Amino acid sequence: MYRYDALDQRLVDERVAEYRDQLERFLAGELSEDDFRPLRLRNGLYIQRHAPMLRIAIPYGVLSALQLRTLAHIARDYDRGYGHFSTRQNLQFNWPRLEDTADILALLASVQMHAIQTSGNTVRNITSDVYAGLADDEEVDPRPLAEILRQWSTFHPEFAYLPRKFKIAISGAREDRAATAFHDIGLRLWRDAEGAVRVRVLVGGGMGRTPMLASVIREDLPWQHLLSYVEAILRVYNLHGRRDNIFKARIKILVRALGAAEFARQVDEEWSHLADGPATITAAERDRVAAFFVDPDFPAYAPHPDDALRPEETAAFARWQERAVVAQRHDGRYAVTLSLKKTGVAPGDATARQMDDAADLAERFGTGEIRVAHDQNLVLPHVAEGALARLWRAARATGLATPNLGLLTDIIACPGGDFCSLANAKSIPIAEAIQQRFDDLDYLHDIGELDLNISGCMNSCGHHHAGHIGILGVDKDGAEWYQVSIGGANGNRLTGGRAAIGKVIGPSFAAHQLPDVVSGLIDTYLERRSADERFIDTVERIGMEPFKHRVYGASRRSRHEELTDA
Repeated sequence: MYRYDALDQRLVDERVAEYRDQLERFLAGELSEDDFRPLRLRNGLYIQRHAPMLRIAIPYGVLSALQLRTLAHIARDYDRGYGHFSTRQNLQFNWPRLEDTADILALLASVQMHAIQTSGNTVRNITSDVYAGLADDEEVDPRPLAEILRQWSTFHPEFAYLPRKFKIAISGAREDRAATAFHDIGLRLWRDAEGAVRVRVLVGGGMGRTPMLASVIREDLPWQHLLSYVEAILRVYNLHGRRDNIFKARIKILVRALGAAEFARQVDEEWSHLADGPATITAAERDRVAAFFVDPDFPAYAPHPDDALRPEETAAFARWQERAVVAQRHDGRYAVTLSLKKTGVAPGDATARQMDDAADLAERFGTGEIRVAHDQNLVLPHVAEGALARLWRAARATGLATPNLGLLTDIIACPGGDFCSLANAKSIPIAEAIQQRFDDLDYLHDIGELDLNISGCMNSCGHHHAGHIGILGVDKDGAEWYQVSIGGANGNRLTGGRAAIGKVIGPSFAAHQLPDVVSGLIDTYLERRSADERFIDTVERIGMEPFKHRVYGASRRSRHEELTDA
């Protein structure tokens, strides 16, 4: 993984010192709330429903064991003993004291981490494929270019005040595990017939109030021009993006208003002034950064007395291995998911002990590296095949071995109304109720692979638009209701690479109805599916009507509820 040089460290240390001075002046009454707000936002600090929330960047989702232990230390000593891993490969602390935030940032800086540009109208944390450098289907390792993008976009003065927040994802595999179609800019790396690295550039994706899939505006950009071309995109957006209406400020609105072809023309025109300029990436710079991402040395595995499974463990281990273990392109090495989706726990939450334990597991069984996945789980790369049984036992002991990856209870959810001041409704209790309803591994495996995503409001932090089943919290006269959609897809293997925005099935539901609603959707699928057909495939084949009929016909909704929906 990338390591700071002296300049990197100086920049982050100086930013901490600057923020500490700003915080002290605010606490002393020398800065107003209006003056302090943009300063704290630039350092990842929000004011939520009950307390500040600090969002920490995990660039392209890669952590060292030392960094994860530092996050555990912060959770234990400065928060309430846990943190929340988000869909954007960040970690959020929901209960820090404002007075402690400068000390927290200093701790992060001591292990080459920060919270810079995790909020505000700027380029946010660069995200990528959790299996970058590991997957068999990878054409180009995206991590070096992701790091170059991160360095270039951090503190970039021209893009410190964009019309709205800006999100970039980059992937180099045939399967899109980075949801690039739902980002402001999605970058897909590929190789041409001569082996040269090219970039497919997508622009204008996003969720929120007006969900859109990104449009391809450049198919074969040479990798050397990645920064200058992204800069051209941002310049066009900075020039024409709306600042008069927060709900129409994202780049997706501009791309729709101009049309993808006209937007691409303007980007190319702007790029004509930037191509081959100072932002061109040299082979020397690429190689310098790529040297941080070389494959580790894998010594021959030394067998351990506890490697063998006991007879009573065989079935449980096989189920876990099927869901949580993925073969790497390195012979005899595996990437193992540590699940943060145990029933009764908020999806994506990890206790301080679990973070410490995950760091220990990474050092004992891997190479000291941990990845944060888009689906709010953790991944340990480079685990030897012979060590899998011992790793499974250790992960199970700390609650990190739930074998539900890719199944219905592997729910993606934002913190919702329990924490977020923007939320219309709670997400966590809904996730728990659905998990409890389907807390039967045999039934889950019969249902098969299915994405269920929950957002507490239209900001879509739970990516409900991309869920095979999506649930959105809405406000109706001060009460919490939930809108349900089906047919969404984020472009991963569960949908054959197809990205799609889910469609709302009809009027919204009260919280207590949702487990029955999801059961109705699942029952319809199980009755109507063809052999080896996933939920999303059945929805596409038979359409929404059978699902709507089952759900609304079986819900026995009161006349009062019908009138409320009307």
